[in-house]
Amino acid sequence: MRRLLLWCAQNRWLATHVPRWRFARRAVRRFLPGEGFDAALKAATDFKAERIGALFTLLGENITDLAEANKVVEHYEEVLAASSELGAEISVKPTQLGLDIDEGATYKNLLRLARAAAKAKSFLWVDMEGSTYTDRTLELYRRLLHDEVRAGVALQAYLHRTVADVASLMPLKPAVRLVKGAYAEPAQIAFQAKKDVDANYLALCTFMFPEVKHHRLRLVMATHDTDLVAKAWRFAEASGLERQRVEVAMLYGIRVDEQRRLAREGFNVRDLITYGDAWYAWYLRRLAERPANVWFVARQLLP
Repeated sequence: MRRLLLWCAQNRWLATHVPRWRFARRAVRRFLPGEGFDAALKAATDFKAERIGALFTLLGENITDLAEANKVVEHYEEVLAASSELGAEISVKPTQLGLDIDEGATYKNLLRLARAAAKAKSFLWVDMEGSTYTDRTLELYRRLLHDEVRAGVALQAYLHRTVADVASLMPLKPAVRLVKGAYAEPAQIAFQAKKDVDANYLALCTFMFPEVKHHRLRLVMATHDTDLVAKAWRFAEASGLERQRVEVAMLYGIRVDEQRRLAREGFNVRDLITYGDAWYAWYLRRLAERPANVWFVARQLLP
């Protein structure tokens, strides 16, 4: 099922036609509050009342026009200004800022957003895409850190290389949002079995916790697997970390009750709120992360 969903995510015909289907548009509402930022802002405001922070991301990737990339930057600048009182953060894909066109222009766009985030007392996350972009994305992130810009990067636990990437970043005092990984990657470079991905995720967390304790690294566990969060917390607690130093991020619409529970228990929780009309491939990758969600989609076919 996972392979099928990831194949569908890359199919151009489906990407063109499925977003037009009414039932598909209904189904995707589970994972995003609406296509416009106003809906995302309202959701973030509601979450703040429950002591849950927000992380905004505008859907879209692989743009082919730098003018479009500039519009993305301008949009995020408006987002930062509109959400400054919420303490919300932003996350952006490098290919949404022009990485397929001009790496230099992409860096300038990232730098512009990082400075806008700092001005708004917010934070910029550099999202991670498929493995063909990993090296270039990490190079962009290292440049930000060398320029003494506060920013974080998403790393994928299913890649064999991630432990080496973490180790290489540690001297730069990075911020890492650790995800499991949602792209179709070959066995030569990525763990395929869930149990292996989970084991590597936990190992990476325990590797980073001492750096978190000494304020040399910010770690956000971006996972809906609350059993994995509980296991990681036992290691964090043994390392001397307090609950509020342990950060957890989950997607909008997934395990919201668990997000509330973790927030009540004192963990630092953020909800990743996505919006925009370029949701097709992103949505299929979300289903592939947990194929049981396909049953939710199936129910949308019913009257």
